[in-house]
Amino acid sequence: MDKKIIGRREKISILDLELFDLDAKVDTGADSSALHCDHIVVEDETVSFTLLDDVHEAYNNKRFSLPIYKIKKVKSSNGELQIRPSIKVQVDFFGKKYTSVISLTDRKDMKFPMLIGRKFLKDKFLVDVAQEYIAK
Repeated sequence: MDKKIIGRREKISILDLELFDLDAKVDTGADSSALHCDHIVVEDETVSFTLLDDVHEAYNNKRFSLPIYKIKKVKSSNGELQIRPSIKVQVDFFGKKYTSVISLTDRKDMKFPMLIGRKFLKDKFLVDVAQEYIAK
């Protein structure tokens, strides 16, 4: 399989959430992908959340409720163990549609609202850390 070369930062669209051209940090140190959300509430088999926050241009205070794909323990960038719900969604990345699992978390202190992790990248992409926003 031919692997596409991507930069350390790229744009991704999460089709199921109507989020388009979201700035994402490509993080080969992260196992899974993560998306910034507020007001995350888990009830039974469903997770409800508000995307992004009011400082982000795509913020619209819209609330989503989706089936939980999995709940897992994740070690955050500060070394703290967190329990995070994840959802399975369709994304558009480099002009191609993929199914992706994304964990929902509060990333308000992070520069990028989306993190693309190794599980999504594996067998499909190579990261050139000297480049960014290759997919135009």
